[in-house]
Amino acid sequence: MNEKERLLSFLGIARRAQKLSMGADAAQEAMQKGKTKLLLLASDLSERSERSARAAAQAASTPVLPAGVTMDEIAFSVGKRTGILAVNDSGFAGKLRAMLEEAAPAGMTEEVDSIDD
Repeated sequence: MNEKERLLSFLGIARRAQKLSMGADAAQEAMQKGKTKLLLLASDLSERSERSARAAAQAASTPVLPAGVTMDEIAFSVGKRTGILAVNDSGFAGKLRAMLEEAAPAGMTEEVDSIDD
C-alpha cells in the first residue's frame, strides 16, 4: 500500500469515527466552535474555495495542509465529494500530519513544518 492509499484509508477511518467535518460549511462551523485541529485541502480545490478556507482557518488559528489527493479520491474514501476536510480530533490530526510529512515532496515540507500542536 503506497502513501496515498494509506492516507485515503486513514481518512475513511476518521470518517467512520465521526472525527471529520466535510465540506466548506461544515468545516467552517467546526472551526468557529474551536473543534478543528487540522484542515485538509484537496489538490483540485478551486482557488476561490482555497482562499476562503485558508482565511477561515487563519481566523480560527487552525493549521492547513494540502491533502495531496483529489476530490474524487476523497469521495471514494469518505463517501462524499469534497475538497475541504476538517479533522476534529488531535490524535487523527497528528497521524494525518505525520503521513503527509512522509509523503511530502520537497516543496511542501516548509508548510508542513510550520504547524504547531
